[in-house]
Amino acid sequence: MSDSKARTFDPLPKPTRRQVIGRLAGAAAVAGLGLPVFAQARTLRIGATFDNSSVEKANGTGLFLGSSAYFNALNRAGGINGTKVELVMADDQFKPDIAKANALSFAADSAMLAILHPLGTRQTAEVSDAVPGMAVVGPNTGTVSLRKKANPNTFWVRANYDQEIDKLIATAAVLGQSRIGIVYSNDPLGQSLLAGYKAALAKAKLEPAVVASTPGTTSMEVGPAAKQIAEASPQIVIIGLAGTAPAFVKALRAAGGKSSCYGLSITAGSLSAMGDLAHGLGFAMVVPSPFATKFEIVRRYQADMIANGTKEFSLPSLEGYMDAAVLAEGLRRAGPAPTRAAVLAGLERIEAYDLGGVKINFGRTNREGSQFVDVAVISTNGRLVS
Repeated sequence: MSDSKARTFDPLPKPTRRQVIGRLAGAAAVAGLGLPVFAQARTLRIGATFDNSSVEKANGTGLFLGSSAYFNALNRAGGINGTKVELVMADDQFKPDIAKANALSFAADSAMLAILHPLGTRQTAEVSDAVPGMAVVGPNTGTVSLRKKANPNTFWVRANYDQEIDKLIATAAVLGQSRIGIVYSNDPLGQSLLAGYKAALAKAKLEPAVVASTPGTTSMEVGPAAKQIAEASPQIVIIGLAGTAPAFVKALRAAGGKSSCYGLSITAGSLSAMGDLAHGLGFAMVVPSPFATKFEIVRRYQADMIANGTKEFSLPSLEGYMDAAVLAEGLRRAGPAPTRAAVLAGLERIEAYDLGGVKINFGRTNREGSQFVDVAVISTNGRLVS
């Protein structure tokens, strides 16, 4: 028997379990039998660091509720390219150093592909700098200075604070209100808001009516600023505060202040804590009203929230839902076996993308996806009117 025949009849080595699974998966795919493709069964993991226990808990839990509803619905529909998405939450207590530690922990997990909606200006800065090779999608801050930094890994879904303040002041001007003041926190977030406020007033050929500040984003020492605003009695006061906004509005009314209050989008998560004090409050929105079913994205959001066991709709949860939808589109464009680099490239290719009534437009040199800004008012019966 020749050597060639001997090789022909040599028994094949016993296939490994991985080879068997791979062959079954391939056969199923070729035959179109609808069997699970085990070779693609690894979960796509997404990290989310936000405040779940401190002053910004309302915003943080709202964002996560919306993003969870989106990914749960996505998974029920089969996931992305047949692969499920797992959203992993870490509480940073609204502390930048903990947000950074959470981001580094996410980065140490090789299955973690991106980070979703970090909450806060300093928190976002720490997260983006800590993980330059991972996509950071939908930070919940509109601080303009952050967007001017060279952080190509960060994709902003919401409009910026300058655009919000422009919209609020333009709305006030249309209503004939020219005496407009502001209260802001004396920190990087607040300084950015103050600069935007002054620029918007200059554009409208107006002068500041009163400028007051609190010690910081998390400081509950709002009494002095409230008293200063009450004494100046502007027609409008723009509230550049987030979690401390309810305390400020309460202090303003207690000090006899009767000014109309206009909040920024970051105030929205605190509306429920204001109770009746929220009635008449106007504020900027960077997503549609969660009740505006003329938008396709809102109809999908409401259906998925209800399917997730939640019938209460809010601006923060709609924003979290939209952030998740944008990231999911980036994951789809990253291909069937996405890497962190592929996700970054996939997000960059999102241009003129209709999210369901809101356009998202990234690109090679553009990381600001949405220009959507609207103004809403809380009516006397507590309804959101836009």
